[in-house]
Amino acid sequence: MIPLYDQNPTRRFPVVTIVLIGVNAAVFAFALLLPRAGLTLDGFYSRAGLIPYELANRVDIPPSDLVPWWTTPLTSMFMHGGWLHIIFNMLFLWIFGNNVEDLMGRARFLAFYLLCGLAAAFTQVIVDVGSTTPVIGASGAVAGVLGAYIVTWPRARVVTLFVLVFFFPVVQLPAWVLLGIWFLLQAVQGVISLGGEADVAYFAHLGGFAAGMILIWAFAAGRSRGRGS
Repeated sequence: MIPLYDQNPTRRFPVVTIVLIGVNAAVFAFALLLPRAGLTLDGFYSRAGLIPYELANRVDIPPSDLVPWWTTPLTSMFMHGGWLHIIFNMLFLWIFGNNVEDLMGRARFLAFYLLCGLAAAFTQVIVDVGSTTPVIGASGAVAGVLGAYIVTWPRARVVTLFVLVFFFPVVQLPAWVLLGIWFLLQAVQGVISLGGEADVAYFAHLGGFAAGMILIWAFAAGRSRGRGS
């Protein structure tokens, strides 16, 4: 399932959402240029990505980090491992982030986004405390946006593309169905990944989503939910 757009109008231009997309794109472009400078992507990920073992033990394991180990939960959420990784993260951020930003206001939304990303990072650290594999991506912070959206506008219609081998139907789904299925898939895949090395930090997604569902009550307190609810 690939969401294309929602039918939930906004009242204000989503400045912060666009800036976040721009920063993620800029960091991704920088990473793509590293091989031309004789550097490696893996080295970049190891030096600026979140490594659970470092956070759990409060140490910097070789190679030396580009930034202090305690800042990697923040830096890692602006890094991506490939085109599909960043495209889908930014697509979800654009579709659902503009409404959440519109509801909260720009400053609150930025703080909310970063807090959800941090909650996602620490959830992954708790679950996979001994891992030395870098965790990167905006997925945890974006998952927080999804959590806020499903609480606030569960019945908002989302135009969604289904990929079914040779058929590509486009349907409208309530947000609670689309995002609920997304959450269940993350939970199932997260449980399956326990005890082994997974390519995706599923528990970061779950932690970010849960943080968004909780934090929305504080960050949107006293604000009108608009017409999508």
